[in-house]
Amino acid sequence: MTPRILLVEDDPASRAFLAAAAATLPARVTEAGGCAQAQALAAGEAFDLWLLDAQLGDGDGATLLAELRARHPGTPALAHTAAKDARVFEDLRAAGFDAVVAKPLSSAALREALRRLLGERCGDWDDAAALEALNGNAGHVQGLRRLFLSELPAQAEAVARSLGAGDVAGAAAVLHRLRASCGFVGAARLGDAVLLLEAAPTDAAALARFQAAVRALL
Repeated sequence: MTPRILLVEDDPASRAFLAAAAATLPARVTEAGGCAQAQALAAGEAFDLWLLDAQLGDGDGATLLAELRARHPGTPALAHTAAKDARVFEDLRAAGFDAVVAKPLSSAALREALRRLLGERCGDWDDAAALEALNGNAGHVQGLRRLFLSELPAQAEAVARSLGAGDVAGAAAVLHRLRASCGFVGAARLGDAVLLLEAAPTDAAALARFQAAVRALL
């Protein structure tokens, strides 16, 4: 199912950019220009993620988050801010935001942040990222994906075999190549799982997530 995102941003230009970038996730984006409108929208519809501006014309993101969480405590939230002060980022996380991104940012950076919070609610393929990497050539994307999928079973087996034998360096070499390939073909969920396994190669949960992402593609 396509994830539903509530975007709250009072600057029209920034809101248009963020909405367009998030929509290519793909996601269904509902826009609000301030706290009052966001509250009204959240009262009538459940969202999979809130994308909230830290400073709004009729309030602030931290207060809005607390009010939204009172109704929907499990919804992840991503703050976006033009502030550069690390203390602002710390305060936003302390207020309950799961992650914070700084504006301006690229559409790819926003999609990556959203995917990390949405997890399996996002699809396996990120078509926008693949087209961006390959200069908009859809035929090239499909061709590379076929090649990628033909090689994936052997790569996944090599990773599992290396880790099973305690050869972390061998697994890391395969994962490094696989991560690059994921970026070219837009295998977003697998790419995230590869990053986690690279960071924690002996973690059983990271390996299980990697194997689940491989199975989903195959």
